[in-house]
Amino acid sequence: MDLNILWFILVAVLYIGFFVLEGFDFGVGMLLPFLGKNDTQRRVIINTIGPHWDGNEVWLLTAGGATFAAFPHWYATLFSGFYLALFLLLVGLIIRGVAFEFRSKDENPRWRSLWDWAIFIGSALPALLLGVAFANLMRGLPIDANMIYNEGLLYLLNPYSLLGGVLSVVTFLLHGALFLSLKTTDEMQAKARHAVGRVWGLAVVVFILFTVYTYLETDIVMQLGLNPGVIPIAAFVCLLTSGLLARQKREGWAFVMTSLTIVFTLVTFFTYSFPRVMISTLNPDWSLTIYNASSSDYTLTVMTVVALTFVPIILAYQGWTYWVFRKRVTADPQMLEY
Repeated sequence: MDLNILWFILVAVLYIGFFVLEGFDFGVGMLLPFLGKNDTQRRVIINTIGPHWDGNEVWLLTAGGATFAAFPHWYATLFSGFYLALFLLLVGLIIRGVAFEFRSKDENPRWRSLWDWAIFIGSALPALLLGVAFANLMRGLPIDANMIYNEGLLYLLNPYSLLGGVLSVVTFLLHGALFLSLKTTDEMQAKARHAVGRVWGLAVVVFILFTVYTYLETDIVMQLGLNPGVIPIAAFVCLLTSGLLARQKREGWAFVMTSLTIVFTLVTFFTYSFPRVMISTLNPDWSLTIYNASSSDYTLTVMTVVALTFVPIILAYQGWTYWVFRKRVTADPQMLEY
């Protein structure tokens, strides 16, 4: 395995980690105004992700940084072509972060309601845009021989990519509802379980529609064949299994299944793309690959040493935070942190 392939895998792992971990954050944020009917309930919902949301966002920053360092041409084409979409993504993340901090600065119900809806917007907008972005990368973009994408935001908002955005939203809603059912008790847990039942069926339908549309809209048949292999099939099986486990109130395993659904879906995306990182619809030879978009061998070598040194430390620290804050959040006002 050469360093280009290694870094393609590492970048893929970073994006997968972000989708799995930040996915339930987004889901919880989108459910906040609907499941929390009073201030105590909404505080419980926020506190389930309070110790984790900012650390989970680091995965996206690291993925972007790794892309810039390992594949600068990929970074340049992606971030210039998706400039407005990524700007809106950052606006959403900033709004959400500010809302978490400002919500408790005033006890006025209107003030808190305003920031609760800001959390909803700051969760829903990135969830939608991330699905749109990855769907466009699967579909391909009009990239010329100079690695330049010359279209605007409206080109990215095509029916296929919008369906991809809907898929990411409903998947994160299911993922977040299962996380809430794991982290809450009594009435709040019952509400989360009810939300799982309502969202799961929609997620299954959208997943099937997106899969069919992918065969019609992309060159996946040329890349993977009519039989895409065990990984994408496993993604759908895990999604189905999550709902069955949730009905049996085995939310822990159901949450594992939605996590695996996200993992297998993104593994399918990166497998389908390889060795391409951005597909040109103008000319296949103009597609960006892990070789024509990469840094020098020396840069990749230095980055590999640094990554192998520090990534295990970061993973151990984040795992430790999840262990420390593993207990359920109760609705006792005296136990809630504002």
